[in-house]
Amino acid sequence: MDEPYVSVVVPVHNEQECLPELVARLKAALAGLGKPWEIILVDDGSRDGSLGLMRGFHEGDPGGVRVIVFNRNYGQHAAVFAGLQHSRGRIVVTLDADLQNPPEEIPKLVAKIEEGHDVVGGWRRRRRDNFARRILSSLNNRLTAYTTGVPLRDFGCMLRAYRRDVVDQVKACREISTYIPALCNRFARSVAEVEVAHAERKGGASKYGIRRLLNLHYDLLTGFSVLPLKFITVLGLIVAPAGLMLSVYLFARRIWYGIVDPAAIAPEQGIFTLFAVLFFFMGAMFLALGIMGEYIGRIYNEVRDRPRFVIKEIVGEEREGTSG
Repeated sequence: MDEPYVSVVVPVHNEQECLPELVARLKAALAGLGKPWEIILVDDGSRDGSLGLMRGFHEGDPGGVRVIVFNRNYGQHAAVFAGLQHSRGRIVVTLDADLQNPPEEIPKLVAKIEEGHDVVGGWRRRRRDNFARRILSSLNNRLTAYTTGVPLRDFGCMLRAYRRDVVDQVKACREISTYIPALCNRFARSVAEVEVAHAERKGGASKYGIRRLLNLHYDLLTGFSVLPLKFITVLGLIVAPAGLMLSVYLFARRIWYGIVDPAAIAPEQGIFTLFAVLFFFMGAMFLALGIMGEYIGRIYNEVRDRPRFVIKEIVGEEREGTSG
């Protein structure tokens, strides 16, 4: 097969129920482009029959379907990053394996890239997710837009397209924690968004629960901005003068009234008030220490320079045991 014009990267983790339909629909959608293509399936430590199915897809179409196998589960973004590293197309499209984003929407993104944009994201206007997931997604979109300065409506949609030069810039980055949509936007001159369909999950279970989504939001904040540190500074500028004024006020009352203060509240109430103030200051300090510790922990992880993932095998290729 000729050098691909479009590469489609699909992270896969326990998706055996969706894979046959996904690959069939992907091939049909890409064939409609009339240009060379490739599908890169990245097995992110699947424990069901997903890997066996992917090997079969490669055997049936060695030039069109490539399979990258991790030695264990590293997470969706690591799998996408591995796919980007091994992609060859002039346009690279990322897509989830759960069929919630129909592969038939890929030509929309390719056409938008061909208009001159560097990054094109899908916008799921009519989402088929539950209320809690939509709320968290909305929070993620607002945080990402504020952090990156790119006012997109749907950063969480995995159906996205990137021009080759943007992918090459991302491949050169060595951060341990990478939120790929935000990272790609940093290297893009022109970013666009197109409305895409969204369907209910065909099978299996979502890999992004509430806890994982919250961790993603926290990772976004601490990985792409110093906003939390600025928040600590502002909090300190507010709390420190307030504490000083309270101390001056209490000292002045003691000087004015002496030991006995006729307007003072009951002693036991005063103790509880003191506890409330103390707990507030302690909470603020622990919050500050936690945020600073997160940044220090990121520095620690980076200086160790450990690989983000280990590739056990690239199906159809001789080399094994590579890392990225």
